[in-house]
Amino acid sequence: MIRRTRPVAGAIALLAALTAGIAFPAGAAAGEPTGQDAPKVDLVLDVSGSMRAKDIDGQSRMAAAKQAFNEVLDATPEEVQLGIRTLGANYPGDDRKEGCKDTAQLYPVGPLDRTEAKTAVATLVPTGWTPIGPALLKAADDLDGGDGSKRIVLISDGEDTCAPLDPCEVAREIAARGIGLTIDTLGLVPNAKLSRQLSCIAEATGGTYTSVEHQDELTDRVNELVDRAAEPVVTPVATEGAGSCDKAPVLTSGLYTDREEFGQQRWYRVELLAGQELRASVSVAADRAVRPDHGLLVRAVTVHDREIVRGEATGNGRTDVVSTGLRYPKPELEDDDSGKPAAETVCLGVTTSFSADAGVKATPGLPLELTVDVVDGPDDASDVASFGLGRGWWLLGALVVAGFLAGLVWGWLSRWRVAVWRTS
Repeated sequence: MIRRTRPVAGAIALLAALTAGIAFPAGAAAGEPTGQDAPKVDLVLDVSGSMRAKDIDGQSRMAAAKQAFNEVLDATPEEVQLGIRTLGANYPGDDRKEGCKDTAQLYPVGPLDRTEAKTAVATLVPTGWTPIGPALLKAADDLDGGDGSKRIVLISDGEDTCAPLDPCEVAREIAARGIGLTIDTLGLVPNAKLSRQLSCIAEATGGTYTSVEHQDELTDRVNELVDRAAEPVVTPVATEGAGSCDKAPVLTSGLYTDREEFGQQRWYRVELLAGQELRASVSVAADRAVRPDHGLLVRAVTVHDREIVRGEATGNGRTDVVSTGLRYPKPELEDDDSGKPAAETVCLGVTTSFSADAGVKATPGLPLELTVDVVDGPDDASDVASFGLGRGWWLLGALVVAGFLAGLVWGWLSRWRVAVWRTS
């Protein structure tokens, strides 16, 4: 059994593929990699006046962002073309019309010169307004052209101040262009209104929203998103799970998306031949306000409802995605008179335990991403799921034997000490 939870990696274009760490075979029926051009990332940084606030690890928000950017620039993969755009960095006045035009390309999207980019970041001083909508429109233009992956990473500490140009509507407009651009958002302070706005922006393009309160969290998350851009672009296939296994869709190796309502269970089927191994990973993203304590369970069961193996994970509201996975190898048959490999239908059941306060819409369901991979099993598959202990069963056995021997030795020493005491 595999259990994996990531601050992720979530909602939801490549999360399950990253979580599972699985490379699909060339003939996969779903989720095939596409795109030949270099991946592009535009980091969009809020440089408005509120970034002067000193509430991130004893330093200003701007200082924390600069430090994070420097570390991200050092770690950016060579194949990624990266740019930096600012909003609110140049106009210090009170004219709202002028303030809402204040977005500029600090470093152009292209091959990265780390020294030049760091020098540009060092010049930033918190200044003006927060024109998120206009900045996103310009950032989309920065990334125009080519068929490689395109990603905007928006970092802000406040809501857009340039309504009625709603940044959520801007994100939907960008998604409607069909250019394969994903917007991920990061909020620097815990704020309900900001969270709703940034979540809406991310959801419109299949991106993720993350709230960060520490500089190292910001660095790690931006690094993760930049690295994700370098991964092959995978197109998930929409599917619809059923309420029971007998009515569930049959899935082959690939990446799939679905939606699951609060507390709902969805079923999918996978055909597995003798000697093959099933690897499955599930990620569910909280794309709206949910209660902090929630969980995710994925089970592999037979058509007769006998559980084979399970994976489970819990969330506490600190990340927007919860993920887990499992693996099940079907042993080779020793004798098969038919000469054909025996097939087994494995039912995958996905259950969530998300809940929300009154007024939060339950429909459509939460975005779910399912990775399925069927590969040749290990040479000796029978021990992998032995007693539900995986390949660690021998270690448990060794510990039991060692404990038994230690008990015998301790008992003998205790009796010897008592005997010596009585004779003295």
